[in-house]
Amino acid sequence: MLWSEEQHPPRKRKRSVLRRALIVVSLLLVLVLVGGGLYASNYYKWCQGASGPQVAQDFSIPQGATGAEVISSMKDQGVLRCDAVNRYVVKKEGTTFLAGDYTLSTNMTLDSALAVLAKGPPPTPTASMTIPEGWRLSQIAAEAAKSLGVSEHEFLTLAQSGGYSLPPYLPKGSSTTEGFLFPKTYEFTKGNVTPDAVISRMLEQFQLEAKGLPWGNTKKLGITPYEAVIVASMIEREAANDAERPIIASVIYNRLASGTPLYIDATLEYVDPNPSDGLTESDIAMNSPYNTREIKGLPPTPIASPGLPSIKAALQPAHTDNVYYILCGSSHRFTPSYQQFIQWKDQCL
Repeated sequence: MLWSEEQHPPRKRKRSVLRRALIVVSLLLVLVLVGGGLYASNYYKWCQGASGPQVAQDFSIPQGATGAEVISSMKDQGVLRCDAVNRYVVKKEGTTFLAGDYTLSTNMTLDSALAVLAKGPPPTPTASMTIPEGWRLSQIAAEAAKSLGVSEHEFLTLAQSGGYSLPPYLPKGSSTTEGFLFPKTYEFTKGNVTPDAVISRMLEQFQLEAKGLPWGNTKKLGITPYEAVIVASMIEREAANDAERPIIASVIYNRLASGTPLYIDATLEYVDPNPSDGLTESDIAMNSPYNTREIKGLPPTPIASPGLPSIKAALQPAHTDNVYYILCGSSHRFTPSYQQFIQWKDQCL
């Protein structure tokens, strides 16, 4: 049969072929999408899974690290299989991490790793050291050795090496840190303590405590900040209570102004070779710059670590005419009169 031009049978056939081709392409696209989705789903699960030997890993999260950075670090250390997919999971869930040190292992699942991090870092083991007011370097060194496990000999050697300064209080070139290791309870990380770290920390504490005190008063008192700490150390060793500290300070400054020896036995006790027998006649006659019965002026260094009340008293002494004091019972009596002092001496001693 012949087709007329108006019926156009070849175009109809072309449409049919085109339709079948489109169906085939659509089916292929569906298969590709389904296959790709299955692959993506399997990869997603694989990334969050784990296999292989587990070896303990020390893992640190620095302050301010993002979730993505934490995941990448775990991937780099072999804790997790993937980083890109797992970063997405962490971001999607809004997970945050606390900075600190953790113990993880290689080949962990994402869930198990996140469970460890969610607990936060374990507390760092610490050791404490308590230094009371009025202790000397030798006592501090012994306590540091006992409480922190540092070398007592190395501590003393460093503290008396002349290698530390704390301007304007402890000038450069000072032979010792005596008086500047601030009395307080300190916490240190166990297993990571050195004598230098302890000394430096205590000097920093002195600077922190001393910062707000009226050090400008030293000029009108006629002393340096270093000498103020020497005065404070004597007050610390002599005072029986806080109320006495400014009065003892006034006695010291009054004697310095008059050129009278201080007669403070605590300075002799500082160099007493045998403290167990008290101050003997030979101790009192000792030729030493710390023998304030014989020398005029201050001893060359502090004799102990003063607390804040004693430092304040050295900078803000009471205004008195007193030049004598004597311990009577549990407190001191003060007087400007030598006759009164002798009378109390007979009564109290």
